[in-house]
Amino acid sequence: MTAPAQAELLATACRLGRDKFLARAPAYDREGRFPTENYADLRDAGFLGLVIPARYGGLGVDYKGYMEISAELGRWCGATALTFNMHCATMLWSSQMADDLEMAGEQRALHESRRAGIYRKVIEDGAIFAQPFSEPNSAAAAGRAPFGTTARKVKGGWLVNGRKHFASLAGAADFYGVLCTEAKENGEADVKDTIYLAVDGVSEGFTISGEWDVLGMRATSSNNLGLVDVFVPDEHQLMPRGGYYQAARNWPHMFMTLCPTYMGIAQAAFDFTCQYLRGEVEGGPPAGSARHSPAKQLAVAEMRIKLEQARALFQCAIAEAGVNPAKDTRLRAYAAQYTVMEFANDICRLALRTCGGRAIFRNLRLEQLYRDSRCGALMLPWTPEICMERLGWESLFEAGES
Repeated sequence: MTAPAQAELLATACRLGRDKFLARAPAYDREGRFPTENYADLRDAGFLGLVIPARYGGLGVDYKGYMEISAELGRWCGATALTFNMHCATMLWSSQMADDLEMAGEQRALHESRRAGIYRKVIEDGAIFAQPFSEPNSAAAAGRAPFGTTARKVKGGWLVNGRKHFASLAGAADFYGVLCTEAKENGEADVKDTIYLAVDGVSEGFTISGEWDVLGMRATSSNNLGLVDVFVPDEHQLMPRGGYYQAARNWPHMFMTLCPTYMGIAQAAFDFTCQYLRGEVEGGPPAGSARHSPAKQLAVAEMRIKLEQARALFQCAIAEAGVNPAKDTRLRAYAAQYTVMEFANDICRLALRTCGGRAIFRNLRLEQLYRDSRCGALMLPWTPEICMERLGWESLFEAGES
């Protein structure tokens, strides 16, 4: 995609966010309601096909371009950006990342046929894909154990059984990209046998349960999914056998796509603080002596430094993303993920303290930004703790050492 075309899509994301998403965000958060109207706007703009290659009718945005657009969406509505990521990540995994994986000719031809059908559902029917990842046993989502959800091969497809939780877009998606472990007659479950299947939301045996009433990201509708002998046809296999395991090992930046939402939240908190101190926030105080305060100016400077540090690492990491990255490149991705997730909340914390008591009222945006920002540290597979563990271990040990 050309730079002007990319810039225009980024400008479209800004217009949608500023003119439509921003005004709706408080009600979505207050009511814990999925941002359906925002998705209608994304569909009208062609954004459901944002990262689908142009030859299938999509807009053909690559990984780096998507990450920049996602951060812009996150600046205006975190819940929309976070859930939209689940859809776009599904399309990226099956397109750009799958193209970089090793496949036999027959396997690649079969994948080509299957993904063409998946992309038609998006482009022609406006289908939305979720990406339920987490399970009650968090070790699987962290990459430390096989997924507990299983898929057994049967004639014409797969029978899927298991549970997922924190399943964003629950009830709003048309299809759910479920990661599960292939159930074999002999042998123990193995992470190498992860299967990635698109489960139709109206399938028999597929259920949604639980109440999503949480601290932040309340509009993501991240309820629980249950799957009991759910049949998934072969043509709904999103990646070939072994594809997910290969991608997880060789395309690590695939797990960074939650990061831009929080990059956008950090930017939004900084913008709010400056506007608030300048008297430009509706419902806030008029312009006065606050912005002349050396203490306020120092706090804003600290926020700006953290924002620039996070953005610089973020931009560097997404520009380097690709298959089989060098060790330093992979470690920089961990560092970027950690920095953005932690600094987003820290910038929001500083914003609350700098703006003062009135900023905690729910009629102002900052209170929601703070709650949403706190959720970033909890999101697998790259939580800040996991990033720190990997940074320490991989800095001190080479592959194969123990």
